[in-house]
Amino acid sequence: MPSNQVIRVAQADDDVAAQSLRAGIQQLQTELQVTPEFPPEVEAAAAAAAASPRLPDLDRTDLPFITIDPPSSMDLDQAMHLVRNDKTGGYTVHYAIADLAAFITAGDPIDVEAHKRGESLYGADSKIPLHPKVLSEGAASLLPDQVRPALLWTIELDAHGEGTSTHVERARVRSTAKLDYAGVQADLDAGTASETIQLLKEIGLKRQALEVERGGVNLTLPDQEIEVTGDQWRLAYRKQLPVEEWNAQISLLTGFGAAALMVYARVGVLRTLPPADPRDVQHLHRTARALGIEWPAEMLYPEFIRTLDVAKPQHAAMMVACTRLLRGSGYATFDGELPELTEHAALASEYAHVTAPLRRLVDRYAGEICVALCADEPVPGWVHDALATLPDEMRASARRSSAYERGVVDLVEAGVLAPRVGESFQGVIVEVDEKTGKRGSVTIQDPAVEAGVSSDGPLPLGTDVTVTLETADIATRTVAFTLAPGRT
Repeated sequence: MPSNQVIRVAQADDDVAAQSLRAGIQQLQTELQVTPEFPPEVEAAAAAAAASPRLPDLDRTDLPFITIDPPSSMDLDQAMHLVRNDKTGGYTVHYAIADLAAFITAGDPIDVEAHKRGESLYGADSKIPLHPKVLSEGAASLLPDQVRPALLWTIELDAHGEGTSTHVERARVRSTAKLDYAGVQADLDAGTASETIQLLKEIGLKRQALEVERGGVNLTLPDQEIEVTGDQWRLAYRKQLPVEEWNAQISLLTGFGAAALMVYARVGVLRTLPPADPRDVQHLHRTARALGIEWPAEMLYPEFIRTLDVAKPQHAAMMVACTRLLRGSGYATFDGELPELTEHAALASEYAHVTAPLRRLVDRYAGEICVALCADEPVPGWVHDALATLPDEMRASARRSSAYERGVVDLVEAGVLAPRVGESFQGVIVEVDEKTGKRGSVTIQDPAVEAGVSSDGPLPLGTDVTVTLETADIATRTVAFTLAPGRT
């Protein structure tokens, strides 16, 4: 199964299965040489920075910001306040983003460690944070009823939800409430939501319509949740609530505005993605067939993805499989000449990462560039100095993150299938090794898993097959099927 997802623990006791899960994750962390712990000098520097942040002069604590995150989240990057603009018939979006530069100085121990890590890693009940918790879950997090330094984005939208202007500046802000998705959705459904939440829905729907018009594809992956009780592992998909998708639209809107600022000024860092490889699209057609999902040949993949209902397990698995279209994503820095590729193909727009600096290194730099541009000031030297190496650092951290997420997925799938070794499953061969023709990948429906498959003879690409589960090893995080001759 593709790894661009985070498996969350929905339920766990302290019995055999839970112990195996935790032991497997610890082994994975050891193999990848990652740890949630920080060196003493980094923790000491973070504690000192937390005690004396550089607060900006501008005070916007008059704006009643809110945050919307999973209930257990403490690393809160984003807070919003939305109002209707009666003069234009549009909207004003105030979006506060945690300001890490108020705590971190280029070259200090926190900065050096952040460059080594690149981004936070997530999987099951584990987390490898980018910054020490005293900052990421404390002094820099936009926790409720606390005055915090932030990069305050003010984005004007017209009546259709299209952005008309973007400005960002440093300000002191204060969140008035830490909300969670389920509670916000319940308030919306009951008609008791606040004005900001009602406008989030209104703007979110309009932004989604604009996304369809420009041919964008925003892959809203379902959460894959695992229950580990007794000696049993169970997997399930949780469909994202509508409010989660609307909330994501505000983040995307900000990234579009940031990219426009930097492209206009010819200095910055963009998140890029080349057009989809036709071979990947062909692979996805075979995956759809394997999962029993109709995909008319004449339907382009952006339209197909929008037909998926992730409340259905097979559709959820298909959505995850579609993340292979994100292969080749990266970062492009520039100062003067624009890079050859500036667009993010899946979003059908130029785009930048600026809204998650607590969890992703590049956002701190892109945010600093935009603040300088809006203030008509030079981009700070420490930002310029990092532009040359930033894409490679983020590429390395992305590989590490992918390996970590993939390892957790492999671990969980092995745990789910371990009791079923020797059983037969119905599936479709979705990929074949061109060199041997005897090794490839098979997608089975229940549970919705893509794993390796081998055969004594040529594998029949795109064909319905019966496969036998030969291996499901938790210790090695390995799942493997075989195709017996004549079992197509």
